[in-house]
Formats: sequence, structure tokens, C-alpha cells
Amino acid sequence: MRTHIHILELMSLWHGALQKLQVFLVETKSQFTFSQSFLLRILFLFVLSPACKDLVAATRDRKLNTFIQVSVLHPAEHILTRYSSTEIVEGTKDPLFLTGVTFPPEYPIYEETKIKLTVYDVKDKSQDTVSRSFLGCTTFRVADLVKSKEQQLTLTLKTSDGGKTVGTIEVNLVKMGELEDGETDPITTDAQDQKCALVRECTATEGISGEKTLEFIPINLHLQRMHVHSPQLKDSLYDVITVGAPAAHFQGFKNGGLRKLLSKFEAERRNTGYQCIYYSPENTAKAKEVLSNINHLQPLISSHADLLLNSASQHSPDSLKNSLKMLSEKTELFVHAFKDQLVRSALLALYTARPGSVLKKPAVPRNTTEEEGDLQHQGHPSQIKRQDSIPHHSEYDEEEWDRVWANVGKSLNCVIAMVDRLLEKDNVSSTKEGENDPSAADCKVFHTGGDWYEQLYPLVITLKDCMGEVVTRAKQSMAFVLLQELACGLPQCLMLTLRRDIVFSQALAGLVCGFIIKLHTGLHDQGFLQQLHTVGLLVQYEGLLSTYSEEAGMLEDMAVGISDLQKVMFKIIEAKSEDFLPIITGRREHYVIEVQLPAKMFELLPQEIKEGKLLRMYPVLFNVGINEQQTLAERFGDTTLQENINQENLELLKEYYKLFTEKMPPDCLPHFQEQNDLKGLLENLHQNIQAKKRKNVEIMWLAATICRKLNGVRFTCCKSAKDRTSMSVTLEQCSILRDEHQLHKDFFIRALDCMRREGCRIENVLKNVKCRKYAFNMIQLMAFPKYYRPPEGTYGKADT
Repeated sequence: MRTHIHILELMSLWHGALQKLQVFLVETKSQFTFSQSFLLRILFLFVLSPACKDLVAATRDRKLNTFIQVSVLHPAEHILTRYSSTEIVEGTKDPLFLTGVTFPPEYPIYEETKIKLTVYDVKDKSQDTVSRSFLGCTTFRVADLVKSKEQQLTLTLKTSDGGKTVGTIEVNLVKMGELEDGETDPITTDAQDQKCALVRECTATEGISGEKTLEFIPINLHLQRMHVHSPQLKDSLYDVITVGAPAAHFQGFKNGGLRKLLSKFEAERRNTGYQCIYYSPENTAKAKEVLSNINHLQPLISSHADLLLNSASQHSPDSLKNSLKMLSEKTELFVHAFKDQLVRSALLALYTARPGSVLKKPAVPRNTTEEEGDLQHQGHPSQIKRQDSIPHHSEYDEEEWDRVWANVGKSLNCVIAMVDRLLEKDNVSSTKEGENDPSAADCKVFHTGGDWYEQLYPLVITLKDCMGEVVTRAKQSMAFVLLQELACGLPQCLMLTLRRDIVFSQALAGLVCGFIIKLHTGLHDQGFLQQLHTVGLLVQYEGLLSTYSEEAGMLEDMAVGISDLQKVMFKIIEAKSEDFLPIITGRREHYVIEVQLPAKMFELLPQEIKEGKLLRMYPVLFNVGINEQQTLAERFGDTTLQENINQENLELLKEYYKLFTEKMPPDCLPHFQEQNDLKGLLENLHQNIQAKKRKNVEIMWLAATICRKLNGVRFTCCKSAKDRTSMSVTLEQCSILRDEHQLHKDFFIRALDCMRREGCRIENVLKNVKCRKYAFNMIQLMAFPKYYRPPEGTYGKADT
């Protein structure tokens, strides 16, 4: 695994608040793949976070509008080089600058390097020029800052002649080093032994998302983490996974996406002229599940039946009881697996479909009649006549399957009754013989061992025969169902299956990353762990795609891919080696992801999870298009796709909440205790979805809030997870600071612009398109909601 983390520290004094917050934005790049190595590396970054105090204005009544210009003097040079500037902070003599000064890894900076900070007062600013006046300056060496006790310097600002003091300036250092395996990550000090076994660096960037060889890989997959630290309050972590929309980008969207293509394909299959029977995708999935159960349970039952006979031959009562218990449990599972009506209806369809068999009556084999006569004298379920082949439709009784299926249970009951009789007789006999002559009791044991085996053997054979009859018929009927699916348009079916696999693969990679990260951060939260195995994990996707042109096809792909994640279940196991990579088992309709944890972390889990209980996922998707293409869709096109997706997933979210309230105690709700708050949020979300308001971004805010309250995993997606996604996650972070951590309204826009101008998201843009510019233009941004527009100077012409 290799994880890249960019950290931006923001230090702010909230007006009206009593605490000082330090906000760390962490972005972890991760991609689900295979690798044998584990390495956590933090990029070298050297960040200065300045703040001034007690600045003196030229005139007493003037309110200062200040910014800091940063210049660098290298040891071998004698000329100052202007490096960068902070933003302008207006109307205060104690400005705190949110735009830090970042020296990237490739910049040549040494301990002897000198940095000069010059503070200016802006008197008049226009689009072309800025009228400014000099306030004061100070100089320090990098070594002084690095070697200081708390990596913080308080410097005196003086006039150009060095005589008059005009205030002070505080400089804080945020230094990123290299973190090797075994060291402590400062962002996750509460879980020092965590090793997120995810990936090496091979996620697809936006520029290569259309390459066929990479179409199964998610686009621009990252973790966006905000760590809020307060001296008075408990630290908080907020995670959002950002990823490009899971879709078949290489195949294109000329004919729409999966949602449309699957609907069209199902309609054609229903109306097809081919000689085939239509079975829904749910039925074909059920058929695969039945076949899987057969392959799993039949060998187990045979094995336990043999153990039962072995215990009988050894005349071991305790072993006999244990063997019977295991045989009963597996046989009951076997019987329950065939309870579905699909097997019954498929058998009838199979008999009906046999060519020329309706009027033809098959000959009865001679030995069948003889066998039936012999069996009439026996008092166990082997009375049932066994067929050598499938009967034809003219003879087929629709209730025949029910009788065959029920015979397995009856046979098991006979075995249980016989074991009970043998044990009861053995107890009575042992007691009497033991009272009269202990040696005689020993002789009795020797003689009755063979009797036990002889009495159980025919009943066990009958059980196996009945089970074999059920297996034969079930396999034939389920194979018939699967063949019908292939018969109805094989080429088109294969293309749709490939497209669905591509989309699902991308969605699954993100889900695995999100689950592992959530698990590691919640290992010490007993409420979350209880929720995980009792209810399951909510996974909420926020989509920013428009319903116009190609993006409508992307949204259709994305909706199906996320819905398919319902088929995925997780299992947590203890790692037996240093390889912590997840293990995938199963097939298309039912995947199990085994997540490996080190022994120390595994011990923190509840007993139910340790015992291998499967953990369910509940994915939901809410989409609101925000760009200029959505404006076209709303005015001249169709937004029905978005409305239907939001409505369908609202119902899924309500179902999860209902399940949560039924199975979890009220005090397990994170962040707050009152159920009414969550009910109100769900009702508000329902009203906003019904309102059909244009670009109603409140839908996304409410869905994200509900997800966090329910301990869910958050995803944010647009086409490339680069531009619109950056606007959304930064807005979400600032909203959390305002709503949960008392960020003053005067700092909201400044913090928002800072997050978009510096740090994680602009670095993500640089990595994707080799340019620090969001791919927007002025005309596009006019169509964006107000708070989704980046600050000036951060957008422009860029390849996207």
C-alpha cells in the first residue's frame, strides 16, 4: 500500500468562540488492487501559517486591510526573491491569514535560508491595481523556526529603518516528513497500529480514464479527511471518499447507460419471438444461489451422515449426539434452501418444454415395480418411488416436487427418532445391568454396538437417496433457468454483462477502501461496532452529474453500479501474515470481501464479528446536477432520471433508518441523542425531493448530514472527481466547521476560498491535469449555485 497525504493546517480565532481550532485537511489516495508491500509515506511539505497582532495604522481611525508578502533569500545569493502572498484580511489590527505559505518538496529550502515577511496595508483595490502602503517587516532563518520548541516564532514587525515597532507576527510551521511503517501518524494517533491494507499507487487519473486497459479501475480515487483539533473539545475526524463516477467511459454513452440499456433489454426479452422463457434478473440470481447452496451443503450432509454411522458403530452416545446435531443443522439449511417457488415453477416449465413428450407415456422399468413392492413393507420414507428419469408433462404432478422436497425432512425425522430410541434403550439397559452385574453391562455394550449401526444404516441411506433426488431435480431446473437467460439474446447479454462488470468493479474498489477506513477509525467505538454487525453499514453516494447528453448515461451506469453493491458483504478475519490485502470470494450475484486485521486490532471487535458474521452494506445515491449542462436539461431537456433515482434511494434510506431504530438502542445514535432530529432531517429530505426545485443542492446537504448521523461512509462523485467534487467537499467541510465547531460566519467564505486555493483539492487538480486551475470558465460558473464557485484566480482554461 502506498498512501499519499497532503495536510493543510488552518489556525483561526472564531469570533464569539472560546476555543482555538486547528483544522487539518488530509487527502489519502487509495485504490483497491494487489500488492505485496506496505508503505505509508507523507510528502515533504513546508508550510508557514502567519498571524499578526496589534498592528499600528498610519492614522488612528483607519481600519487596516492587510496582507503579507513573502520573500526568500537563499544562502548563496544576495538578492531577495519574491515568493508568494497571503490573502487580504480586511478591517482588523489582528489579522489571521488562512492562506498558508507552502514550499513544495522540489523547492530548494535549507536551514540557512532566510525568509522575509512584509506586511502591507491595502488602501484601494480594483481589478487592475492595488494601492498599498508599507506597514512593517521582519526576517528570520528557517533553522530558527525548525529548531524552536513548538516550531513557532513570535517576531517583531518594524518600519523600514528598523526604529519603530508596528506590531508582532506569529509564524507557525507545519512540517510534513516521511512516515515509514512502524512510526506514528500524527493524524491518527488514536489508532497507532492501524494499517489500511489497500493499495499501491495505480489509480486512474482523469486524463487516462478512457483507456480500454484501465476501464475496470476507478477514476481519481482519494480520501478527503478533515481533522478538527480543539484544546477544550474532543478531536473530530470527517472523511469523504472522492472518486470519478463509476461508469463505462471507454464504451461511451451513445445509446445511454446501464439503467436504460437494461430496461430496453428486458423489454426485448419479454417480447422476443425466440423459443425461450423469460426469467427476471432476480430469478436468475436466485438460481445461481440455489446451485451454490447445493454444492456447499450436499457434501457436508454426506460427511456428517458418515460420522453418525461411525459413532453408531463405536457405540459412543456422546459422539452420536454431536454427530446428529451437526447433521440436523445442515439438513435443515438444505431443506430451507429449496423452499423458494422458483424450483417448483422451473420444474414445471422444464417438463412442458420437453419436445414431443406431452402425449407420450414413458415405459415403466421392470425393477421399479418390484422395488415398489418390496418397499411397501418398510416403515420409513424409502417407500417413496424413485424415478430413473424426469417424468414427462402428461404424467407430471405439480405437487410432486413438494413431496420429493419434504421427504428429506421426513427422512431426517426418522433418523432423529431412531437415535433417540437407541439412546433411551441404552440408558435403561445400562442402568439395570449395572445394578445387577457390572461385568454384564460391559458385555452388553459390546453386543449392541453392531445393533446401532444396523438400525441406523438403512435410514441414513434413505436420507442420502432423498437428498440426491432433490439435488438432481433442483440442478436440472436451475440449469434450465440459466440456459433461458443465455438463449434470449446471447451477444447483447454478454455486452451488457461486461459493461455492468466494469461499472461494478470501479464501485467495489471505492467501497472496499471506504469500509476499511471506516473500520479502522471506528475500532474503539463500541456503538459503531454493534451497529455494524446488528444492522449493517450505510454507504451514501453524492452525485453531481447532469442529466444532459453523455453525463446522463454516466448517471445511469453509476446508479446500477451502486445498486449492485447491495450484493456485497464483508467479513473480518484475523490476519495470519503481514499481508493485509482484502480477499474476494463469491460470484457476480454474491461477493464476500474478507478484511484482514492484525491480532491486536482483531481483539477489539465484538464476538459476533470475530465469529465471522457477514456484514451487510446499504448503498444509496442522491444526485443533483449543478453545472451549465444541468441548466439546459432543466429548461429544454428532462430531469426525470434524477428525480426517480433520488426518490428510489430515499425509500432505501428510510428502510435503513427503520431497521436501525428497530435493532439499535436510542443512545447509540452518534453525535446526538434525540430520534426526532433524524426524523426531521428525513422528512425535510423527502420534502425537498418532492419539491422538484432546480439545482436543489439542499438535497445533498441533508443526505450527507443524515449519513454522518448514522455512522455511514460518504462518497462524492462527478465525472472526474476533480472540479465539481472539489467545490462540494470543501463546502461540506466549511459547513461542518460552522455547524459543529462554531466557525464564525465572517470566516466562512475565507475558509472556503482558502480550502479551494491551497492544499488538497488544488494538488489533486495539479496531479490530474498538470495545472493548478479548476476546469471552469466564467460563463460556466454563472450557472453554478453560489457556494459552488471557486475563488478568482483558481480557474481557467485547462484540459478536462
